[in-house]
Amino acid sequence: MSSKYEFDLFVIGGGSGGVRASRLAAQKGARVAIAEEYGFGGTCVIRGCIPKKLLVYASHFGEEFEDAAGFGWTVPERRFDWNVLIANKNKEIARIEGAYREAIERAGAEVFLERAEFEDAHTVHLKKSGRRITAARFLVATGGRPSRNIMGSAPGAEHCITSDEAFYLEDFPRRIVIAGGGYIAIEFAHIFHGLGADVTLVYRGPKILRGFDEDMRDALTKSSEARGIRVVVDRLFTKVEKSGNEVFAFTDKKEMLEADQVMLAIGRAPNTDGMGLESIGVELGKRGQIKVDEFSRSSLPHIYAVGDVTDRLALTPVAIHEAMAFVRTVFDNDPTPVDHVNVPTAVFSQPEIGTVGLSEAAALARGFAIDVYKANFRPLKNTLSGRAERALFKLVVDAKTDRVLGCHLFGPEACEIIQFVAVAMKMGATKANFDATVALHPSLAEELVTMHAKAYSKGPE
Repeated sequence: MSSKYEFDLFVIGGGSGGVRASRLAAQKGARVAIAEEYGFGGTCVIRGCIPKKLLVYASHFGEEFEDAAGFGWTVPERRFDWNVLIANKNKEIARIEGAYREAIERAGAEVFLERAEFEDAHTVHLKKSGRRITAARFLVATGGRPSRNIMGSAPGAEHCITSDEAFYLEDFPRRIVIAGGGYIAIEFAHIFHGLGADVTLVYRGPKILRGFDEDMRDALTKSSEARGIRVVVDRLFTKVEKSGNEVFAFTDKKEMLEADQVMLAIGRAPNTDGMGLESIGVELGKRGQIKVDEFSRSSLPHIYAVGDVTDRLALTPVAIHEAMAFVRTVFDNDPTPVDHVNVPTAVFSQPEIGTVGLSEAAALARGFAIDVYKANFRPLKNTLSGRAERALFKLVVDAKTDRVLGCHLFGPEACEIIQFVAVAMKMGATKANFDATVALHPSLAEELVTMHAKAYSKGPE
């Protein structure tokens, strides 16, 4: 690398993508620095995936206690303490954040705990220290932030919380209204409901989980409502007001929803504001995302971007994958395009949704003739617990080649199962491969290899 600059690579943002790229590049002998203004681990570690999953675990215990009775257990007292949960969560997040920073420093990268903004195409200005640093290449991995734009010009957004604040609430909200229909809104609806809150989910569209398979959307809606979560669709907030400790959300259907908290979970926006990117010639999209090519390279060939700031697939493992592809491309001289095909994802509701590949509608829209297989069944555990809740597994198969195009699961442990289905689909698995696999009995996953009867076939519209 050129000695003209202080560093071979300067990374802005210490989330999953930035940490992985800086560590790998430093291990290869590059002179690397990374700037992070809040804490290492980014959204995922500090106010996203990890704390969310910890809260998801906490929300399951109430139901587990109920189910235990059918298996002969007596639970004499059930009492939940929000402050204990949050304190323990904060302790674990601090441990992980420290481990991230230690890994970067151990690899040999220099760490700056402050905000970095571009001054020119090869120089960043560190806001706290005032230092100016030059680098041959830059990687922007600043992630995203919760959006508040659902309010439009209507007043009261300042009275609402987002997922960022939800992880640090001092008091548990006994009544909460959540605006949104995506996985963040749904997951928090189930978290708060599982912990004992009265939850209303308000979505502007006709059906929650836009973009997911229709059967999964319907199954989750029915299940959520059966649990006691109020799902209200085709609604927009017109204003939010606060009086004392109470918050009032008004909708365009002349309704007033009273709550302890109103949460906006209506999407995320890329973190590029005030970074000076446009002034140096980096092209941004309408949402402020950095436009990149298949190698994560921006309109300036020495500036790259990975993760949520590019607004491609906003998933932590995707950011890590993009970071590794970037390092191979730049530091191994091995051009590696990013692969976004058959990426598994999950919704940590109760029960979960796990999905990989094409939905039924997406497969038809792409011109496939498809065969659809379904298994609708009552999980064995529910027979003794007394729960009527059913699971739904679905395979979307190319009718011509027999290749599995999509797998969609609604049921317990769906996220654990879908990870390994993704491996099979990445290898090009066919329905015949699934059928030839001996079932592991008794398990939920065995349903995937015992769906021999075709539910229906469809051709492209």
